[in-house]
Amino acid sequence: MAGTRDAVRIIEKLSAFEDNEILATTTTGYGGELARSAGASHVISKGLGVDEIVQILSQKSIEVLVDATHPFAAEATKNAIKASKMAGIKYLRFERPQVPLPDDDLVHEVKSFEEAASKVKRIVKRTSKKAAGSDVEDKSRTYKVLHLAGVSTLHHLTELIPPENIVARIVPSNYSLNKCFELGLTGENIIAMQGTFSKEFNEAVMKEYHASVVLTKESGETGGTPSKIDAALELGIPVVVITRPTVPELQNQMAFEDLNQVLTELNKI
Repeated sequence: MAGTRDAVRIIEKLSAFEDNEILATTTTGYGGELARSAGASHVISKGLGVDEIVQILSQKSIEVLVDATHPFAAEATKNAIKASKMAGIKYLRFERPQVPLPDDDLVHEVKSFEEAASKVKRIVKRTSKKAAGSDVEDKSRTYKVLHLAGVSTLHHLTELIPPENIVARIVPSNYSLNKCFELGLTGENIIAMQGTFSKEFNEAVMKEYHASVVLTKESGETGGTPSKIDAALELGIPVVVITRPTVPELQNQMAFEDLNQVLTELNKI
């Protein structure tokens, strides 16, 4: 189960062996293209429920399910664990290592995207009041929220913040662009780029778009979390960080934070 850069690396490693046939599942066509180019033999690009996963495991005679979904795709991980048990096959989880968050007053940890949107709204409201020099919010002051938490979470923010005050960095796919347009963002407030960016690049983006607050999620080193936070702190910009969801079902499951450990375990089978 793919859809991340970690999954692409795992597929590349596994496809190097001729006797490995790899079926990759992703939730988007863009993720499917990445999996196919990495060497996946077959690709299914849509969200899958437990019964659908079980059916695929049976029809394709799958022997091992490697869950390399995003740390925030908790439901997908729960479905993968349940389906593996029902199908009676081995389950392995690659869990992207977490990164410690800086102990800084500008870093605001929250547990959900809904909470994050509310926190961002309070921050920009407080900032507007300070700029006005009173307890009354200065609605004429323009602020920008830099959204770096993935297009699938953008709707939480647009429910509370006007689209014209949001700048979203997204992967360059039709799905992501259309999603932004549906939520009311215009082209000038969309940054379509693929990759993990340096602190210096993130600083340049924050300066260029005059970011008043940054919204991101704790996606680990691979997701570029440290460079986003460090850039915001360097510029004195508040950053709201959504921490990872807990998946109780992962207890007693084989989970690894090192890609090579996953490959070593697979070689034992």
